[in-house]
Amino acid sequence: MKIVDAHMHFWSLARGDYDWLTPDVSALYRDFEPADIEAELAQRGVSMVIAVQATGTEAETRFLLDLAARHPRIAGVVGWTDFESPHCAQRMDALIEIGRARLKGFRPMVQDIADPDWLLRPSLDGAFQALIERDLSFDALVKPVHLPVLRQRLSLHPELRAVVDHAGKPDVHGEGRAAWAEDIAALAEQPRLFCKLSGLLTEGDRAASLDELDPFVAHVLHCFGPERVMWGSDWPVLTLRADYGHWHRMARELIRRHAPGHEAQVFGDNSRAFYRLPRPAGD
Repeated sequence: MKIVDAHMHFWSLARGDYDWLTPDVSALYRDFEPADIEAELAQRGVSMVIAVQATGTEAETRFLLDLAARHPRIAGVVGWTDFESPHCAQRMDALIEIGRARLKGFRPMVQDIADPDWLLRPSLDGAFQALIERDLSFDALVKPVHLPVLRQRLSLHPELRAVVDHAGKPDVHGEGRAAWAEDIAALAEQPRLFCKLSGLLTEGDRAASLDELDPFVAHVLHCFGPERVMWGSDWPVLTLRADYGHWHRMARELIRRHAPGHEAQVFGDNSRAFYRLPRPAGD
């Protein structure tokens, strides 16, 4: 099985535009580069990764596109641009020109925007239409509070390819599971929407156990089906709670429990289809 990690980050502190990345986050306050994870990816059979933006600047998107040009395992980049800019489409085009086929989509950092209804602003209509016209995807970095609003936005763009990052960031250890489950079920009615199994170990003040994650993963697979779920590590944020191998083994077990026979879809095929990645040699 040729695995695709659908959600990784890389950063260089010297670039200076990671507003959230401060010495307080000591475990993450250093450079994380492709070489730091290369051996682990090879050991786990990960043939391709998607590099996802970690700050709200186009300069960082250019940084990631440059990494992708120099590291073949980075098969695609999900970047950032200003969705509210009247020139959003042109700015997308400029990044497409730089990245060529390596630019797969965009991700505004919805979770960090003060207005919980930001996704419904009419000023964003042009940005979403531009994604559709360019066959680019939308990564939804949202929290549970945003899920109903996300559903409304997606209903306006039935042709849009979109994915919910980190399963919508449910509070695995706290309250709100019932509301999250209801909203995820409603969202999954959007036929072109996918969901990432990523980031779940870092929600809360401790890593969740296999049994604690079980009902959340089971619900995602039930609602979306194994054909619209993709696995990602969220490395290096993952390292706040576990190492790469630990999460990979947990996810494999959870998929075996709730989608037996569909491991190849969740761990690779779905990501390749969603992000328009090439088929691995020999397939």
